[in-house]
Amino acid sequence: MSRQQGSSGKGKSSGRSFKNAKNTASSRSNTNAKGKSFARGNAPFKKKVTTPKASNPNEIRLNKYISNSGICSRREADEHIAIGLVTVNGKVITEMGYKVKLDDEVRYDGQRVNPEKKAYVLLNKPKGFATTTSEGKGRTVMDLVANATSSRIKPIGRLGRNSTGLLLFTNDESIHEKFTNSKNGVSRLFQIELDKNLKYEDLKQIKDGFKIDGKLISVEDISYIDGAPKKEIGLKIKNTGNTIIRTIFEHFNYDLIKVDCVMIAEMTKKDIPRGHWKHLTEQEVNNLKML
Repeated sequence: MSRQQGSSGKGKSSGRSFKNAKNTASSRSNTNAKGKSFARGNAPFKKKVTTPKASNPNEIRLNKYISNSGICSRREADEHIAIGLVTVNGKVITEMGYKVKLDDEVRYDGQRVNPEKKAYVLLNKPKGFATTTSEGKGRTVMDLVANATSSRIKPIGRLGRNSTGLLLFTNDESIHEKFTNSKNGVSRLFQIELDKNLKYEDLKQIKDGFKIDGKLISVEDISYIDGAPKKEIGLKIKNTGNTIIRTIFEHFNYDLIKVDCVMIAEMTKKDIPRGHWKHLTEQEVNNLKML
């Protein structure tokens, strides 16, 4: 009797214990489902998520920067970098994977490197456009060539806002240097109209060279235009600025009425209407480089 009671008591006690344990587990399970707490040792393992560092779209690996310029392949660029042939903003860089900004000054063996595709655009400039890359100057020549190329080209030399004619744009630094070289330069031919006839003695003095404030002013050639009044002349000069032309004639008491650049080196306005542009042919580019 006592055994049965004892046995019965153990069974009931065991049932209550199992039921309570089940309810407790269920309660923990519900708690976990709500995300409030976990029993020790049962919490899921949380992986550390490393957010990749966002790349800067304005930066590019140095070897790619060099290879984009067409100088060599990326592998060859790495070799040039390793032996110290590359500088960034005047500092020698030998670190592999070094990144540069697009506006950094990168030089390979002393020569400026441009990571963009070389572009050469010849514009026949109309009146009313300033020759500048600065904003806030009203209408500029950059507006006229905005759709010519995605490369960052800039004009070589200047034409006054009311001057017309040929203007060359490029991102090729070697061509820029060739045009602006004070000793050599590149010839430009202008048709000029003055407010009055140019005296022969003034024409001859301009042709022979003269001094202004002790500085020698010289031109390649100057002449009257056949079949035109003596106030219309042709002037050939290597100076890229527009100011020098005004300086020459103001020195002899003439005012400029019209200035039109009709030729740069051997390139003319043929087939380029006023306000339009064209890309130079490969032959024209090669001719410029050989000057």
